[in-house]
Amino acid sequence: MTLDDISTHTHSHDFLGANHRRNERRVWLVIALTATMMVVEIAAGTIYGSMALVADGWHMSTHAGAMLIAALAYLYARRYAEDPRFAFGTGKLGDLGAFASAVILALVALLIGWESLVRLANPVRIDFGQAMGVAALGLAVNLACAWLLRDDHHHHHGHAHDHGHDQAHGHDHGKGHGHADAGRARDNNLRAAYLHVLADALTSILAILALALGSVYGWIWADPLMGVVGALVIAHWSWGLIRDAGAVLLDRTPGDRDIPGEIHRAMEKADSRITDLHVWQVGPGHHAAIVALVSATPREPSYYKARLTPIRGLSHITVEVEPAEGRG
Repeated sequence: MTLDDISTHTHSHDFLGANHRRNERRVWLVIALTATMMVVEIAAGTIYGSMALVADGWHMSTHAGAMLIAALAYLYARRYAEDPRFAFGTGKLGDLGAFASAVILALVALLIGWESLVRLANPVRIDFGQAMGVAALGLAVNLACAWLLRDDHHHHHGHAHDHGHDQAHGHDHGKGHGHADAGRARDNNLRAAYLHVLADALTSILAILALALGSVYGWIWADPLMGVVGALVIAHWSWGLIRDAGAVLLDRTPGDRDIPGEIHRAMEKADSRITDLHVWQVGPGHHAAIVALVSATPREPSYYKARLTPIRGLSHITVEVEPAEGRG
């Protein structure tokens, strides 16, 4: 190979999730729907004295804000996907957006919980019939948003990229042909949007239940109590997002599959042993791996990288080979 042929060995670092553009369009549509309903619910809850309805409205406001974070993350990641300043592309930007929206959601959960406790201690009059109608409308909007984001929480379809590297007796920096985990990828950015919708729908149901109990039995305390329950649910969802998105941002080894174990089983034969291994996620369905091994009969790095071809989800592979007798 000459220097003039080097272009055939270069590759893209576009590690965006499958259906990136489609998901981005759907999130913008969800923003329009929820922002409209947010204004209606907060105003109606304030006028009719329903804390559960106000809580649902404010939760919708955080939902709309989180949607905006998600949409901008999609936009920025797509626009700068090929920017060389990002060493491993912009595939993890969605996890940053998910983490930010989760933190905001946790803070709002605290505010809703506090307001609901205050309302428990100081009950106010509620116009049950009108408040229930608005809550039902909010639930309908939430279900419509969930339909827009359907099947996207855990499943993405489409092609993905897999690239490794080639250099004799050193780092393998040549092109690979493995399979990215596109069909089973978890896009935390879209997951944040989806979980916001689910939490919104649940708080709407709680608001309707509380208003129904108050209307039939006169249990005014049920309304703020449901506000507390809704706050706990929101906090639960936010913690799940903080935990999972934070793990990706900190390059924690993926926990949904034992990719390191798969690599060990594929690479370690009678003549070779892995001495150092790093695996991390660089985008939804895309993982990078750095493998250092020693071999009694060392061969070209591309030979060892070929053993990793059947492992889905490896999109960027670096292999370093040392002769066993040369160690020490």
